[in-house]
Amino acid sequence: MTDEFEGSGTDGTGTGSTTGRSAALPASLRLGHVRLQVGDLARSLDYYTTVLGLQPRATIASTAALHADGEALPLVELVEQRGSAPLRANSRLGLYHFAILLPDRPALGRFLEHLVHIGARLGASDHLVSEALYLRDPDGLGIEVYADRPKASWRWEHGELAMATEPLDTVSVIAAGKGEPWTGMPAGTVMGHLHLHVGDIDTASRFYHDALGFDSTVWSYPGALFLSAGGYHHHLGVNTWAGRAAPASDDEARLLEWRMVLPTAGDADAAAGRLRGAGHEVAATSDGWLAIDPWGTKLRIAAG
Repeated sequence: MTDEFEGSGTDGTGTGSTTGRSAALPASLRLGHVRLQVGDLARSLDYYTTVLGLQPRATIASTAALHADGEALPLVELVEQRGSAPLRANSRLGLYHFAILLPDRPALGRFLEHLVHIGARLGASDHLVSEALYLRDPDGLGIEVYADRPKASWRWEHGELAMATEPLDTVSVIAAGKGEPWTGMPAGTVMGHLHLHVGDIDTASRFYHDALGFDSTVWSYPGALFLSAGGYHHHLGVNTWAGRAAPASDDEARLLEWRMVLPTAGDADAAAGRLRGAGHEVAATSDGWLAIDPWGTKLRIAAG
């Protein structure tokens, strides 16, 4: 198994760095589903149901919504564009991975045992605040599935949350599952965070921190910045690890958009207004606001 760094934190007060930021996002912010363009819907559905254990609903023509067990809101929406070219790891700006947060460690143990049983190729890391598994779908799109450790166990060093990329104790994680079978993504599973390849960190910080209002949490890790609201270790990571790559093109597998859900329409309007005031492209839609970051990644800002 390979390791992949992922993580961030706050300054111990739950506020993080506010330098340059005009206003904060609400602490009750949550992430909604991601929309992904794939080259073969049937192939992707087989992967997302068999490997990840998501449940397809509202499969219409070239789209499908995928849910955790009993959850009304989807985690993933697949949109087929036949023949879309698969991506190599770190080959394009845009999606690095989306991260599905399981409700507890026993669920992660059951999922890991399932992956081992079916012979899935995966990476695994212990990040101190969380334990994470990494996969790639048939189009090369990155996926993390993880469980958080209790927040009381998180450690702070020099104003930043202590993170690491250490080998995952897979035996201990599997043991937490108590030999119970994996029956799919359980109730309580949510979208935990998103991680993007960007062109440069300063520009990303001006967009996501200064204008949009995320707290800047971990900023000392080489080539990366992590951001959150409400004291979470991170809702968003950005990195420059793809180097001089271009954004994914219209005929490649890619992230079409990701969703940030704020508690009220007024909160969504305020966040969109800050982006617009900073000179960024933002459009009103029937489903919230649609913003575009400097590298073409679309963010939907909605209320709910």
